[in-house]
Amino acid sequence: MTDFGEPLGCVTESTPSLIRIEVDNPSKFETHKERLSVGQYLLIASGNTLYLLSTIVAIRASHIDKPGEESVFRFHIDTQPIGTWSQDGGFTRGSHALPVPTEFAYVAPAAVLAEIFSAKLGSAFSFGSLSIAPDVKFEIDGDKFFSKHVAVVGSTGSGKSCAVAKILQTVVGIQDKANLHKEAQKNAHIVIFDIHAEYAAAFKLDTSESFTLNLLDVDTLKLPYWLMNAQELEEMFIESNEINSHNQISQFRHAVVRNKTKYNSALTGVSFDTPVYFSIDEVVTYLENMNVEVIGKLADEGKPKLADGTLINDRDSCYFDQVQSFVVSSTAVATKASNGPFHGEFDRLILRLKTRLADPRLKFLFYPLKSDGSPLETSDFADVVRQFIGYLTKSNVSIVDLSGIPFEVLSIVVSLISRMIFDFGFYYSKRRHVGGNVSDVPIMVVCEEAHNYVPKSGGAQYNSSRKSIERIAKEGRKYGVTLMVVSQRPSEVSETIFSQCSNFISLRLTNAVDQNYIKSLLPDLSAGIGDLLPNLAQGEFLAVGDAPLMPTVGRFSLPVPEPHSRSVNYLQEWNSGWRNVNFDDVIERWRGKS
Repeated sequence: MTDFGEPLGCVTESTPSLIRIEVDNPSKFETHKERLSVGQYLLIASGNTLYLLSTIVAIRASHIDKPGEESVFRFHIDTQPIGTWSQDGGFTRGSHALPVPTEFAYVAPAAVLAEIFSAKLGSAFSFGSLSIAPDVKFEIDGDKFFSKHVAVVGSTGSGKSCAVAKILQTVVGIQDKANLHKEAQKNAHIVIFDIHAEYAAAFKLDTSESFTLNLLDVDTLKLPYWLMNAQELEEMFIESNEINSHNQISQFRHAVVRNKTKYNSALTGVSFDTPVYFSIDEVVTYLENMNVEVIGKLADEGKPKLADGTLINDRDSCYFDQVQSFVVSSTAVATKASNGPFHGEFDRLILRLKTRLADPRLKFLFYPLKSDGSPLETSDFADVVRQFIGYLTKSNVSIVDLSGIPFEVLSIVVSLISRMIFDFGFYYSKRRHVGGNVSDVPIMVVCEEAHNYVPKSGGAQYNSSRKSIERIAKEGRKYGVTLMVVSQRPSEVSETIFSQCSNFISLRLTNAVDQNYIKSLLPDLSAGIGDLLPNLAQGEFLAVGDAPLMPTVGRFSLPVPEPHSRSVNYLQEWNSGWRNVNFDDVIERWRGKS
């Protein structure tokens, strides 16, 4: 029998969900007080060789008065059984043999905790240290963590960004500003949607470390509009609440398909969704012609008729080139002509298209150029995808800086990039499966501040991004594409996405709605552990899911280098002297970016 020293107390009640320990000696409780808070662990004897590992969920004290004696306290500790430990067999989840009343309970020694939480895992991944025992390293199963979807939640100021940066730095081999994988590039890749431009600082290393961060922002991003699918294009240009939106959609689709066919004549079966080049300017011209089209009604006519009397047999032959001049609508017998079926229908659509195309903030979308100044075409598709999957350099991290992307196209940009990543994983996996192999290029998509573009509820402007991210959540694991969903307001994120997460990392949550929402999602979580969420210190986290052996409260060390968003030192500025703000310079920058 293992000697753990003097027992803390003994079992008074034993059920599959609750083991109650009574401590009748106040001095013992006082001795171990630091190790007896909610979330810490006890070992409870169950026979001669087995011990039950239980986590503390509640502590109560009762006052006992004895005649003629000094009153004393008696303590009752409620614990939830987690697993079974033995000196020979190690730790296993589940309570195979519950202790009977009068069995002794002990404070879990640090050596036992170190053995349990730094167990010999097949793919051990360092996850900080135990909060209750900072000297004990906390390891999880890395395969189960990164091969499944992950949720990281926490209120502002809880250390969420640092936690995410630390996890990602560790997995790509960054430690103390050094690149541990300097000698060889790895296949895995991470794509971060960075809303606040704060993660670049965490992955910029000295050039000697051979780690070139793949940073994409509004100035360097090449994301041609012709890669958009039907939903994204319509979300960009069509107002679904307009009375004639069905006509706008039908003719817009027709014009796009015909223009794709024009520029990709060697391809067959071109559809609205086919990711090939087309000219958006020519599509606008086509719609302008349809908007002013006049049909000749004289005998043997019944076709669009130009001002010079020419009949249009094939709209594709001239409607894309320039806005044509048509005959005047007339009811006279000699000049009979009537307005086309869509005459005047597309005024608002054309204005909307031209406004979008003229917006300088959207040049990366509508007029992306190659390094030689020529426009991106169908043959450049591979290079567009390679932006996000990496392998242009030795970098394993791509950061898509969304801070400069106009909010009205944020959802579309996220949708387009995430959809391309999913499709790459899908087709690459299929290619590998033909040879009897599995995908060897795992990709993790990190959705920072996910509530901004995959909300639980919202208007049509979120449909495309929600659909693309939800598709990864539901099907991505099969093709080596996983999600890390990061949010400070988990109750506002799509339930479909969170329901597919197998591992949850929760830092401090102060909002009661968010706390209850996370408690309802977390598996294996007792009420006592869940109640810790608003009281976690900065950098402390609750890890629950497939990867950790059990629900565990741990602590991340700070990443080096740290992410930062250059926040203001408010107290210093409130107490500092007058500053002469250059408003002209601010306005000029504002005009250039907004």
